[in-house]
Amino acid sequence: MGHLPPEVLEPVAAYFRALSEPTRLHILSLLRQGEYNVGDLALECDYTAANISRHLSVLKKHGLVAREARGNSVYYRIADPSVNALCDLVCGSILRQIEQSAAQRAAFAALREDLPDPLPDFSRKESS
Repeated sequence: MGHLPPEVLEPVAAYFRALSEPTRLHILSLLRQGEYNVGDLALECDYTAANISRHLSVLKKHGLVAREARGNSVYYRIADPSVNALCDLVCGSILRQIEQSAAQRAAFAALREDLPDPLPDFSRKESS
């Protein structure tokens, strides 16, 4: 990616802000499976259609989703396939962090078995 000039920092930040809301991530996760209309997304996300429409508007503004009118319904789909790769990359990174944390907890749990019970309380200051 290299050095980002100041002129592009705000659009890049806005793109990431569009991805920073859990409901929008839920919508994108569903759209990875295929097209949905607003009503079906609202049912799946357990939100009102108006709320889903507002989130879809943000996603569309940043080129993440595309919309297509069919009869009385509007269907949405992923417009930028790179969002799938980005989500996979981030989720993989978080999974590795969780696995590393779990391994560290397991190592400390094994260490605890070798320590005296009850553990001494070193947090108290000794008085002279």
